[in-house]
Amino acid sequence: MNRSRMRKLRAGFVGLFALALTSVFATAALAGTDDAAGKVTKRPIPRYVSMKASEGNVRRGPSLTHRIDWVFKRRDMPLRITAEHGHWRRVEDRDGMGGWVHYSLLSGTRTVLVEKDLLTLHARPDPSSPVMAALELGVVARVSECNEEWCLLRSGGFKGWAPKARLWGVLPTEVFD
Repeated sequence: MNRSRMRKLRAGFVGLFALALTSVFATAALAGTDDAAGKVTKRPIPRYVSMKASEGNVRRGPSLTHRIDWVFKRRDMPLRITAEHGHWRRVEDRDGMGGWVHYSLLSGTRTVLVEKDLLTLHARPDPSSPVMAALELGVVARVSECNEEWCLLRSGGFKGWAPKARLWGVLPTEVFD
């Protein structure tokens, strides 16, 4: 092979390598900002939902022909959607366990799982504000609002603000009302 051809091949390889690196960094940037969208709904992935039903089959793949690996048995349990395929959503629970669930078993109602025993609910999003209640580890609470550091929760007839860092079911950067 002559030198001229070698230079062209090397230049082509360097160009392809640069293009591949650009693609990798662009994908990483999207993943870091949680801007990835589901192929079906075009909604953000990952995102949180909750179990609408009191019982739901978790399958190995996105169809009724796939084997049922286990059954979620907790209504309102928060789940993280990690993929979409037709009417199926791949979900994970707090422990990273999951599989494919039919979308009709899921709700957009936001709930969280309390990750700290005796988590105090405050009257305002301020640790010096009055304590309204304390929630035990593992309690599922409904979320109606989140700012940068706190979320407004409802559980067992009580309502109050809790630090977002003590909850599973909201993204650290997520803000909504």
